[in-house]
Amino acid sequence: MSGGVDSTAAAVLLLEMGYEVLGVTFLLGGPSDVAGDPVSDREARHVELAARAAAVLGLEHQVLDLRQEFRTQVVEPFAAEYLRGRTPNPCVDCNRRVKFTALFRVAEEAGAEMVATGHYARVRENPDGTLSLLRANDWRKDQSYVLYRLGQAELRRCLFPNGTLTKDEARSRVASKGIAVEEMRESQDICFLAGWNYRDFLALHCPQCLDPGPILDTRGNLLGEHEGLAFYTVGQRRGLGVSAPRPLYVVGLDTERKAVILGEREEVPGTWLEAESASWVRGEPPGNDFHAQAAVRYNAPAVPCRVTLAGEGFTLRFAERVWAITPGQHAVIYSGEEVLGGGVIARGR
Repeated sequence: MSGGVDSTAAAVLLLEMGYEVLGVTFLLGGPSDVAGDPVSDREARHVELAARAAAVLGLEHQVLDLRQEFRTQVVEPFAAEYLRGRTPNPCVDCNRRVKFTALFRVAEEAGAEMVATGHYARVRENPDGTLSLLRANDWRKDQSYVLYRLGQAELRRCLFPNGTLTKDEARSRVASKGIAVEEMRESQDICFLAGWNYRDFLALHCPQCLDPGPILDTRGNLLGEHEGLAFYTVGQRRGLGVSAPRPLYVVGLDTERKAVILGEREEVPGTWLEAESASWVRGEPPGNDFHAQAAVRYNAPAVPCRVTLAGEGFTLRFAERVWAITPGQHAVIYSGEEVLGGGVIARGR
């Protein structure tokens, strides 16, 4: 229970389904927090909101300090990816390495059979006994993308009550219990920045990310100088600090030369990618070479593609051009509403 509408709505639905519910709130900290530090006013407020909602619902409520785990498993790898010239999505790693790991640990200690979150996603049991991870009914709120690394063992113990709701329905369910929805927090894209800007965050965690370097075009011509690779991402057009007779976009980051590479729109990677560290929801892919759909970032549409296994990863070739294939993001593969799996984008073209 984060103190927000989504997790509170999940608790309401679980109670209505007859479950005995234990509410757990995680302390994840901010850009510089570690376990043992005083809790920030921001997190104290989140804990207060979650505890208040738990009290209204009659739930036992626990607060778990995960700040050290979160720092080592999410914040530091997040900064390190920028040093590699990548643009990471920390939510996938947070779910896999911290949140669900902690939830299962609490469940074991409490003797609970299942864990639940406020994610908008669904689980289906198939005739062969395997479980499928599905998109939420409301695709506008769907969060299956950030859950693709959950496997069969995890899904067998997971509940996602919000999977059949719209956001408005979730708010309505919470409000029906007399909980002040207007006070509750909304989810943040990168929660641990806590109002910090990227420059201050990276100055603390990855000062090398602020090293200057050249801005080049795709032919190697010098166009200017940048103040750190971390402030650029593939597909970026604004804030490049160069003038040109035609629109230019970031088409790549060269970590060896510490160079930002600019090109025209058609040079932005969008037809093919190679992904590493593949994970498959059912334990294995449907084949070595198959057709599916894939999303190359959170909230991006899933576009038809051909999937070919390659070592511990795979390649995707898209039937139509997608926008800005970006190393560090996750390529998540779907078959209709079902999540098949995915991997971390290593390179694209």
